[in-house]
Amino acid sequence: MDKYPHLFSPIKIGETVVKNRIFMPPLSTNLGNKGYVTDELVEHYKARAKGGVGLFVTEVVTVEPTYVYLPGDMSIHDDSFIEGWKKLVDGVHEYGAKILPQLFHPAYMAFPIPGTPQLIAPSHVGPYYAKEAPRPVTKDELKVIIRQFGEAAYRVKQAGGDGVEIHAAHAHGLLGGFLSPLYNKRVDEYGGDINGRLRLTLEVIDEVRRKCGKDFIIDVRISGDEYSDGGLNINDMIYVAKQLEKAGVDMLHVSGGTTIARGSSIPAPGTKMGSHAALSAEIKKHVSIPVTTVGRITEPWIAEELIANGKADACMIGRANLCDPEFANKAKEGREDDIRPCIGCLRCLNGIMFGKRVSCTVNPSFELENEDTLKSAEVKKDVLVIGGGVAGMEAAYVAAKRGHHVVLCEANDELGGALKAASVPIGKQDLTRVVKFMKRRLEQMDVDIRYNTAVNEEMLEDEFAGYEVIASTGAKPIILNNLTGFKQWMSADDILTGAAFPGRKIVVIGGGSVGCETADYLAPVVHDLYLRNREIIVLEMAKGIMMNESGPGRSLLVQRMMRKGIKMICEAQVTKVETDKIYYVKDGVEHCINDADTLVFAVGYKSDPGVEEMLKKANVSYHLIGDAHKVGNIKDAISYGYEIARQL
Repeated sequence: MDKYPHLFSPIKIGETVVKNRIFMPPLSTNLGNKGYVTDELVEHYKARAKGGVGLFVTEVVTVEPTYVYLPGDMSIHDDSFIEGWKKLVDGVHEYGAKILPQLFHPAYMAFPIPGTPQLIAPSHVGPYYAKEAPRPVTKDELKVIIRQFGEAAYRVKQAGGDGVEIHAAHAHGLLGGFLSPLYNKRVDEYGGDINGRLRLTLEVIDEVRRKCGKDFIIDVRISGDEYSDGGLNINDMIYVAKQLEKAGVDMLHVSGGTTIARGSSIPAPGTKMGSHAALSAEIKKHVSIPVTTVGRITEPWIAEELIANGKADACMIGRANLCDPEFANKAKEGREDDIRPCIGCLRCLNGIMFGKRVSCTVNPSFELENEDTLKSAEVKKDVLVIGGGVAGMEAAYVAAKRGHHVVLCEANDELGGALKAASVPIGKQDLTRVVKFMKRRLEQMDVDIRYNTAVNEEMLEDEFAGYEVIASTGAKPIILNNLTGFKQWMSADDILTGAAFPGRKIVVIGGGSVGCETADYLAPVVHDLYLRNREIIVLEMAKGIMMNESGPGRSLLVQRMMRKGIKMICEAQVTKVETDKIYYVKDGVEHCINDADTLVFAVGYKSDPGVEEMLKKANVSYHLIGDAHKVGNIKDAISYGYEIARQL
């Protein structure tokens, strides 16, 4: 019996039947070329169509030429784009999937490339990061834009597309901005009350339907609640949903939040799955057209539950389908443990605003040759991998899949390396799934895993003579020796691995991600001045904490730290310690903390040079990967492990 009967049942949207209820929402790739569909983009979508996705809503597709949203995004503003779109449509249709380009006008959120005129908006209100106020768009200009939406949709139809999604969510772009009271301060027929603010979207829908006919899906993306004071709320959006249905919309894609309130629209790692499902569930009660939900739906069981429990008619599953193109097929076949786990880190989109292509922490390659399609090595080798962290596990898997004989030696009794400690802080639980997934793959490939085995020079010269060696021995926390005179000190890793336990008043040196996550982990859950609550101070030399991180995960972590009463002191340098005193300088003034009981080092990591010295002495062919090569993040480690093993 099918384990997910709701998820894999067909659904009718307008006049079109979709084979299942796993939909893929817009997820920017930057794989376009000046707005045109590229072969690379086609293959990206085809891989996921082959993987079983029922319906795609593509990344942003602009409807006019003046305003660019992202450097590598898509457009369909004239007929020259139709040929590329036909390739893309045909590519996903080949596997029985449906496709809806997401039509969008970026307006006041356009990318300000040189030569772009002053940005337009519903009113003069721009997002907080704007460098100048946009100008209110005129009614004559709106007539042109409405026509452009209709013409763009008609080109989609000419390319064989199944319909379009109209983006009116997240107080984002022209339509989302017009709908939201946060941005729309107009006093003409396109502003004022909710009917005025909705008018532009309704006129766009009417134009698209007039141009494309009734057998063409019109889906509208909305925020069921903007989660913001002064913004749209669920009561507003139930009314809006009813009006959209009356206007002939075939499906509602219910998201939440806004793009500028970090973490509200795209949920951070560790937050609840089905993050906007309460909104879709409420709206679904009041309309008869299909309603989809979106937001951190990373496992098949939660998608099945949301549909079975009446929260939505279908699930938009973005990052999980990006991470594993075979997500849907594996779920249908009951192979959930083989699904590459999405950890929700959002590194997939980190560089998008800067023109970088889409990427993934856990999936090291989206190229035609990748983890799933690796070619066998022409010359088979004996390969020794030293260290079972993520870099070592990745390298061992890729080498074995290419046909090499692989032995992996791990000094401890478990695989995972630094990821085991990294999974301990709040919101990081999904990292344990990565370790389990990678270990399972090694076992499936019959990799010879040897636990409690520290490789030495004698072993390299004896049992492993002639082996190509990949060393993934990680890095050790940096300890500032001039500060170890304090009565109790430990590293953040000591705390996260359970090797040491701190006291009640803790000073953390280092306000990067490790220092902040450790402080958050140690802090009282409730900041209520309870006598046994810990008191935590983070001292950071830079101007701000977590300077190398961005996105909703960072935002929620900092918000939690502030709520918990963690004191964060930046531009502070610890200069010396005594047995029971910690001295730091800020703004040229020396301060002393004289009541702390624990000093925690979170100032970075360094590789162990002894490993390479041993490999050189043994005169073996070797490669350093992961933190042994260069201290970095999980994505760096997995990607480099993949690349080295792919080239063996």
